[in-house]
Amino acid sequence: MKRREAREKALQALFQIDVGKVEKETALEHVIEESEEADAYLMELVDGVTDHAEEVDRAIESNLENWKLDRLSNIDRNILRLTTYELLYIKDVPQNAAINEAIELAKLFGDDQSPKFVNAVLSKIKNSL
Repeated sequence: MKRREAREKALQALFQIDVGKVEKETALEHVIEESEEADAYLMELVDGVTDHAEEVDRAIESNLENWKLDRLSNIDRNILRLTTYELLYIKDVPQNAAINEAIELAKLFGDDQSPKFVNAVLSKIKNSL
């Protein structure tokens, strides 16, 4: 599985965990097809975001202007969580590549304003590191 696909599936799993209050294992079962094996990067992303939720959310909240984390759209919030985890903890992914992937996810799953918003917040987080 390519990292782009792993990110998409991780986003879908994180969305289910966040919005549907689904257990992590159940969410992963929903996004991994029967013919697929669990991808290591997918697992790292989902485990990392859930295990480091407080630090990830703190990093996002400290870089939001006039917004609260719980007021963001569900998709934007989870894209930010996914990519903030990558920026903070995964050193073999270039920061700009992670942000570009987040923008692509926002184009695919978010609304018209999502790509610009996600880019602005993640750029602030990157600059604060």
